[in-house]
Amino acid sequence: MAKPEGERTWTGEVFGFVPYDFRPPTWQRLRDAYWNPNDERLLQPRPLGVGWAVNLYQARIRLQQVFDQLMGPARPSLTLRNRGNRTA
Repeated sequence: MAKPEGERTWTGEVFGFVPYDFRPPTWQRLRDAYWNPNDERLLQPRPLGVGWAVNLYQARIRLQQVFDQLMGPARPSLTLRNRGNRTA
């Protein structure tokens, strides 16, 4: 707000690292912040306001990796197979 109105960008960083953006959000910026498979970062700059948004796509990937490490590889199901191939 210290800059003249024509020079304001409404985006930047507080304290040199906390992002802010006070422009009206667009659907593209919302999607890029909250569901972005093309970006490996878990935290994205918020599309409106101060701070970060959680990239839910990356959160899902990381939670799945942790789950797989804790639970081990998937086991085959215990369903009966080839039930129709029995001979009487």
